[in-house]
Amino acid sequence: MIVYCSVPNESVAQEISRSIVEEGLCACVTQIPRVKSYYIYEGEFCEDDEHLLMIKTASTHYKALEQRLNELHPYDVPEIICTPIIESSPAYHAWLIAALK
Repeated sequence: MIVYCSVPNESVAQEISRSIVEEGLCACVTQIPRVKSYYIYEGEFCEDDEHLLMIKTASTHYKALEQRLNELHPYDVPEIICTPIIESSPAYHAWLIAALK
């Protein structure tokens, strides 16, 4: 599965990415810099420059990953959205599963 998580800046992106990869909660994190998010929070319109993390993991690791993201993330309500990987190459799938702890 792929878990999407937006973060406020590159240093937070690096800290979270390194932690969750080293802890074996995911196989890989791809950081997409300079995304713009528009949303309403606590009744106010917000427009923020953020970084988006694409976190590749397995469903067996999702709950632990979600918990760790909530611990590491500076936002009160971090974006943590999960979507299944419908298909992937067999070699990539094998690597992803082997990389998890």
